[in-house]
Amino acid sequence: MEKMVDEKILEYINAAEKKEAQKDISNGAIKIGQRYYEFEETEFFEGKLKMYIPKDFQDMPLEARKFKYPSENRPEIIKCNEDGSIAVTFKLIESILTEEYVEQLRDMMKAINKRLNPANIYFDEEILEVDGKNIGYFDFKSSAIDDFLYNYMFFLSLEGKTVIGTFSCIFSDYAEWKDIIMQMVNTIRIKKEENN
Repeated sequence: MEKMVDEKILEYINAAEKKEAQKDISNGAIKIGQRYYEFEETEFFEGKLKMYIPKDFQDMPLEARKFKYPSENRPEIIKCNEDGSIAVTFKLIESILTEEYVEQLRDMMKAINKRLNPANIYFDEEILEVDGKNIGYFDFKSSAIDDFLYNYMFFLSLEGKTVIGTFSCIFSDYAEWKDIIMQMVNTIRIKKEENN
């Protein structure tokens, strides 16, 4: 009898854990780490690209941008949490990018990243099909001044040009955010070009 009760309790715990694991960013507030986030569809590049990001993410202040992204080639869009420890960025580059070339671009960017930062530890890489677009990504662990970071870089074509997106957070929060950034990328929508 006691064994049956234990099994029922375990079943209940497993079901609750599974339900907790199925966090849907487009369906109400979800707990990530110690707090709750609500996500909303946000427009970028004058509405040409949309993606769900946390509602309370703000544009990173200029001084913080210069510190966190010292290169003058920093992303033009940087949305972050209150202390800047979690950020989503976008950069539009004039380079031509076709759907067929997305995988090659991802591989090339990963190779450059590896050459410049040989200590990085790489995890996954994939080509996703989202809203009829190819989106290539890879993710990795890098070291920062006083901690390790989790980084997710993704690449797609927007009106024939190259968009480089990134997500970063403190590496200790990686397990909480990995599925969330995958969901965020899967909400990307590109405004269809009108034929005149």
